[in-house]
Amino acid sequence: MNSSSQNFEDLSPRGDSADGESLTVEQAIANLESADLGLRFYAAWWLGRFRVCEAAAVTGLIKALEDEADRTPEGGYPLRRNAARALGKLGDRQAVSPLIKCLDCSDFYVREAAAQSLEMLGDPVCIPALIKLLKVGLQGEQLIPQPDLSQPYDAILEALGTLRATECIPIVKPFLEHPVELVQYAAARAMYQLTQEPVYGERLVQALNGDKLQLRRAVLADLGAIGYLPAAEAIAETLAENSLKLIALKGLLEHQVHQTAESSLSEGAVRVMNLMDSLL
Repeated sequence: MNSSSQNFEDLSPRGDSADGESLTVEQAIANLESADLGLRFYAAWWLGRFRVCEAAAVTGLIKALEDEADRTPEGGYPLRRNAARALGKLGDRQAVSPLIKCLDCSDFYVREAAAQSLEMLGDPVCIPALIKLLKVGLQGEQLIPQPDLSQPYDAILEALGTLRATECIPIVKPFLEHPVELVQYAAARAMYQLTQEPVYGERLVQALNGDKLQLRRAVLADLGAIGYLPAAEAIAETLAENSLKLIALKGLLEHQVHQTAESSLSEGAVRVMNLMDSLL
């Protein structure tokens, strides 16, 4: 996702390498009900990390979305955040309605995690709720005058793009001018997905020349997500880690494969594969 500049899939919430050997599925599910808040927090992360799709896991994580015990001094809900992230990875659509409710949570990061997971689950029923949240940053069809950082706009925009919510094009477009660059890139990504107009893909390609490595990493993820083939060479030449460039090129390749007959590879696919070889 755009807001993640690095793949932390293999890191635990403590930053340790996760081998999963210290916990069983049964223990993780049971720990969601533990009196120890640390065990509950870790269990929610673990169930998502290892894609534990058992019904009891999904049920326990959905229940955790309403947790009131695990609070930060600032009022955040760490367990809810982990549970929301995990539910997107598990792919069970019974989590859609509970995640939609999370878009009203007072915790910014719960709302962000919910939007990201709703994108992964791919159920268009969440589109009106995402549009409602996006409109917080608008007056009519214009950005509000003062810079607004109150909502996870990048996650919302990415979700609407992935969900192909073409009805929201007029309210996505203003975010191309948002003062936060990550939000601008998320809007360009969504506009390309919603319109297929190359101008939005080219905007992301130009962003690969930016000065900040973190932003270049985010743009690589965006280009891979939309499968924008004209970006292939620019991706390979970007000043960023080869591992991230390979992930972005893999996204382009997957789009090419899906668009061609099973028995053949397009010229674009071959081109991307050659670029990937050059980075190995």
